[in-house]
Amino acid sequence: MSKGGGVLRKAAWYLLLSVGSIGMIFPLVWMIATSLKDSTDAFSLSVIPTGLTLDNYVEVFKKTPFTQWVRNSLVVAVITTLSVCLFDTVIGYVLAKFTFVGKKLIFVAILSTLMVPTEMLIIPWYLLTVKFGWVDSYAGILFPGLISAFGIFLMKQFLESLPSDLLDAARIDGMNEWSIMLRIAVPLVKPALATLCILSFLGSWNAFIWPLIVTQTPEHLTIPVGISYFSSELKDRASWVLVMTGASLSVIPLIVLFFVFQKQIIRGIALTGFK
Repeated sequence: MSKGGGVLRKAAWYLLLSVGSIGMIFPLVWMIATSLKDSTDAFSLSVIPTGLTLDNYVEVFKKTPFTQWVRNSLVVAVITTLSVCLFDTVIGYVLAKFTFVGKKLIFVAILSTLMVPTEMLIIPWYLLTVKFGWVDSYAGILFPGLISAFGIFLMKQFLESLPSDLLDAARIDGMNEWSIMLRIAVPLVKPALATLCILSFLGSWNAFIWPLIVTQTPEHLTIPVGISYFSSELKDRASWVLVMTGASLSVIPLIVLFFVFQKQIIRGIALTGFK
């Protein structure tokens, strides 16, 4: 291929990537810009507000318990992430490194739960929540996400790749199974564990349907459910500006998380093949 043809192809790729990047970033930029507009300018596609104002942010904090919603989302996301990482790693380790009767059947049963749509599980989850008295509580929001079938599958696949001879050598040296798992196996699968942590946190932070069903009072809402409060309670243009303001505030922790753990996030996307 001639030098001119190579330059042309590279320019086409850059143009394609630029268009794709603008298409992905524009909604975020427009959301933040709209949060800085007054209600009369709410439906303008301009990203430059004609009348720059921070009144919408003041109104969000005055009209709603927004800081409580942030606290609720943070508690739910952190506990879910810690629980998923602990239980999925232990179950994945057992399935990957031990031989026992029914092992394949248990693994297939766990994987089969991935085929069931979340919507079909909501009624059984709700009946259990009512039976145990967990409606409108942290326990009710948390319990469906404390163990993840995908996380078990991910950790099992990575732990299976570890040489069994290494673990056998540790057993001969007198280490117990917990020590072998925590001090030898887990450090060797850190990328997979980091991926699982990030995906669990993001999934829990952005969860909407189940928290919407199980919470009833404004004090127990998470951020995504709380933001929907604006569109249901306020029936004018101002409600959409407040929705954008709440959404802009809700992405701040995720943006901070991305900049702190961007290497792990990118590696995680590469490991799982997610887009």
